[in-house]
Amino acid sequence: MDRLVILAPNWLGDAVMALPAIADVRRAAPAATIAVAARPAIAPLFRLVPGVNETIVLERPVSIVNAARWHELGVEIGGKGFDTALLLPNSIHAALLATRAGIPNVWGYRTGWRGALLTRAIRRTSGLHQVEYYQQLVHALGFPNGPIEPRASVPADARAAAARVLTDAGWDGRSPLVALAPGAAYGGAKRWPPAYFAELARALSADGVRCLMIGSGADSAAGGEVARAFPTFARGTSERATAGIEPIIDLIGRTDLPALAGVLAHCRTLVTNDSGAMHLAAAVGVGVTAVFGPTDERATRPMGDGHEVLTHSVWCRPCMLRECPIDHRCMRGIGVAAVLGAARRTL
Repeated sequence: MDRLVILAPNWLGDAVMALPAIADVRRAAPAATIAVAARPAIAPLFRLVPGVNETIVLERPVSIVNAARWHELGVEIGGKGFDTALLLPNSIHAALLATRAGIPNVWGYRTGWRGALLTRAIRRTSGLHQVEYYQQLVHALGFPNGPIEPRASVPADARAAAARVLTDAGWDGRSPLVALAPGAAYGGAKRWPPAYFAELARALSADGVRCLMIGSGADSAAGGEVARAFPTFARGTSERATAGIEPIIDLIGRTDLPALAGVLAHCRTLVTNDSGAMHLAAAVGVGVTAVFGPTDERATRPMGDGHEVLTHSVWCRPCMLRECPIDHRCMRGIGVAAVLGAARRTL
C-alpha cells in the first residue's frame, strides 16, 4: 500500500467519528500517501487532520440508478495512482466509485450486495459505538487500533479568523463563551425544544456568560425559534441591559468547517443535540453537554472525558424516528435545570 484513498462518510458526525480509524492507518503506514475523498460539505474537515496528505472533493453526485452517467463514477479519484481504496461508507455507491476508478484493491465492510466488488470484504458487527465500528474495520484489515478519541487540530489562522468573526458579532473578547447548537440533521425529533435553549441562554447570560448559536444554513429555522423565544425573558433592549442579559450571537450559516472549529476553540463548552457539531467540538478539545432523545447515546455519544450526556428515560426511546409521532417526551422531559447544571460542570 503506497497510495491509499479513503472514502469518507457523508455526514459530519460520522466523518469525525472515523478519525481514530484514519489515525490507526496512518500510524501503521507512516510512509504511505493518504488521501481522503469526501463530499463538498465534509471535505474541509480533513484539512484539520494531521496525517492526511490530500483532500479530494467529490463534486459529482452521480446516482447508481442513472446508468447513462456511470462513466462519471469515480472520475475524481481515478488516474491518481491509488493502489488501494478504503471504504468507510457502507453503500454500494462507494464500492462502485472505487472500482470504476480502476483502483486494484478495494477494502470495506461486506454490506448489501457489494461484496463481489471488494477485494477484502470484512464481516460487519453490530452493537458498537460508531468510533469502534470504524476502528474494528481497520483492525480487521491489519491496522492496530490506537486511541479512541477523535482529534482535529485548529490552525492559528482559523483561530484568529474566528476571533475576528466573534468580535464583529459583538463579543468583547473577555466574556466566557458558550456555544449552543439548536439544530440537528435527520429531523426535528433530535432537537431539544427551542424555548428550552432560550431559557438556558438566559440563565447562562445571568452568570456572565455570552451565548452564541452555531450550525449550518439548514439550522437557521431552529436558531430563529430560539432567538424569538429569548426576548420573552426580557421584553426589550433596555430591560435586558438592566437585567444584565446580553443578546445571543447568531453565527448559524456564517461559518465553514474550519471557521466553525475556530469558533468552538474559543468556547468554554457546547450545549447541543446529537449533531455533527457535537463531535467536532469534542474533537477540538471542547467540553460538550449533549441532549439525546430518539437516538442512541451508546452508539453516537461524544467520545473522551469531560463531556456530559443527558437523557430522559421513557419507554419509546431510542426510536430512531425523524419526527416524534406522539408528544416528544424524550426531549421535553430533559429540563433546563439539568442541562444548566451539566453545562456549568463543563465550563
